[in-house]
Amino acid sequence: MSARKVHHAEPPTVDRLRSDIDDGRTADKVRFPDPAAAPLGSDDEAAGTPVSKDQRRQEVEARQHADAPRREAPGALWLYALLIVGAAFFIAGVLTLLRM
Repeated sequence: MSARKVHHAEPPTVDRLRSDIDDGRTADKVRFPDPAAAPLGSDDEAAGTPVSKDQRRQEVEARQHADAPRREAPGALWLYALLIVGAAFFIAGVLTLLRM
């Protein structure tokens, strides 16, 4: 797998970095929103030291990996479907025997 390299004239904002992480573009996690109590960068801003351009640029370069992990298709779905069909046949068989 090849790593992608994107050059930005201006490093993305902290909100953009968080969006990239949540969308799975940084290979940190699968694509899913992460409900955080303190969003990325809020601690720095609260301390009066917002994230600098250099820090944001370093973060982007550190997170440029191969493709994000993919979610596997739910293989257990077929098992549940077979279980339901089997239960339906079992109930139908029992009802047929009771009618005799």
